[in-house]
Amino acid sequence: MTLKTVGLDLAKDVFQVHCVSATGRKIINKKIRRAGLLAFFEKLPRCVVGMEAGGSAHYWGRQLRKLGHDVRLMPAAYVKPYVKRGKTDAADRAAICQAVRRPTMRFVEIKSEDQQAVLAIHRARDLVVRQRTQVVNMIRSILREFGHILPTGIEAVSKFAWEHCTEEQLEMPEIADCILGVMRHPLNGLNARIDGLTKLIVQHAWLATRFSADAARFAAIRRKRKMQRPSS
Repeated sequence: MTLKTVGLDLAKDVFQVHCVSATGRKIINKKIRRAGLLAFFEKLPRCVVGMEAGGSAHYWGRQLRKLGHDVRLMPAAYVKPYVKRGKTDAADRAAICQAVRRPTMRFVEIKSEDQQAVLAIHRARDLVVRQRTQVVNMIRSILREFGHILPTGIEAVSKFAWEHCTEEQLEMPEIADCILGVMRHPLNGLNARIDGLTKLIVQHAWLATRFSADAARFAAIRRKRKMQRPSS
């Protein structure tokens, strides 16, 4: 029997592999440690490899494609209906193997390293924004406890944080005012990080647009030269 399809359930260290033939008959069903995963796939004939589009999936997709395999990533929600019994590692790998063979399955494009690097910027900015929201809510709650209300918006709290030490102390216990002084420092730092990450996102977006425009222009020039080339 020739191996045709592999269902790979990703993990941090121990991976689950389910391999079937063209008729769906199980050939290999085993656990493989991270260190031996690529060596295992190097020995396999070129085949379809299905994985859920989760953590590290794009990395392993790129690595297995280098070995010549046809790697296909699927949203986890699309794989779930094919789990036949309780959610276990064995059930997951079999479900992945079954789902990837469906002709109507929708797949996720494997991202390049550059695409994932830009995505990391967006994820980092989202995290910092959530942290800033927590700090802002903390500052507002302390102020409300002593009858002080700030206008709506991040700008009002950021302005308060910058001016807190330069203006007269608010009517509240000194210890509460000291806590506000402590909270102002992380807020100012988070604002600076958000501004820096935003500029980085804009810069990469501009470079990507510039690259796409240049690529389109060069392609048009090549087509024009090809059309003008005299036929032999």
